[in-house]
Amino acid sequence: MGGMESEVDGILVAAHELKAPLAVLRQLALGLPGMDVGGEQMRSEMVSVSERAIRQVNDLTRIRRLEDGLFVMEPVAIRAVCDEVTAELTCLFNYNQRDLCIKYSNRARLVTANRDLLKSVVYNFLLNAMHYSGEGARAELLVRDFHDRVKVVVRDYGPALPMDVWREMKQGWVKRPTSIAMRPGSSGLGLYIASRFARAMGAKVGAVRHRDGTSFYVELLTSKQASLWT
Repeated sequence: MGGMESEVDGILVAAHELKAPLAVLRQLALGLPGMDVGGEQMRSEMVSVSERAIRQVNDLTRIRRLEDGLFVMEPVAIRAVCDEVTAELTCLFNYNQRDLCIKYSNRARLVTANRDLLKSVVYNFLLNAMHYSGEGARAELLVRDFHDRVKVVVRDYGPALPMDVWREMKQGWVKRPTSIAMRPGSSGLGLYIASRFARAMGAKVGAVRHRDGTSFYVELLTSKQASLWT
């Protein structure tokens, strides 16, 4: 256990060191002089890539703070969180020629969660789906009732998830970022972040392996205040 903690600590130190140069790259891209249409598109992509990297660095630095119990749990409107995340990522999906299908069927509108952590869970699941669905393929975001919980499912149509990663997700969290075979360029970082944040909220995460992709999900307790809002 101590070895794993020291490894995670090393990841967090590296993340902290990366934040400053990423911020500089973003500012340099924003400060480039006037360009033609192609140049403006490239500038926009540079800014977007650096902002996504900074976001994941910020998520990593939050992990140690989870132990301090500083993240307040409260009633959260799950559809509003999903709407916010999909609004941020729609342009990225379009740019990479991926379709994002969204379906809400949940009657329970409020869940017990920390809004910032929940937003990162959904964001990282969707980012993972965008990366590993083939060009022209779709990813799906589904929100539905599940017993006394609300289940948020992100389905991709990419390569199969390896059994070892699936087993870790089934156990409730990914122990460390690990390269995922058949999913080139993946460190499993998004799954690691999502699983740690879900665990901190007392939510359940998991994955379902399909012949044509994977569904990742998080199950959240419905809020007892929901009746006040319906």
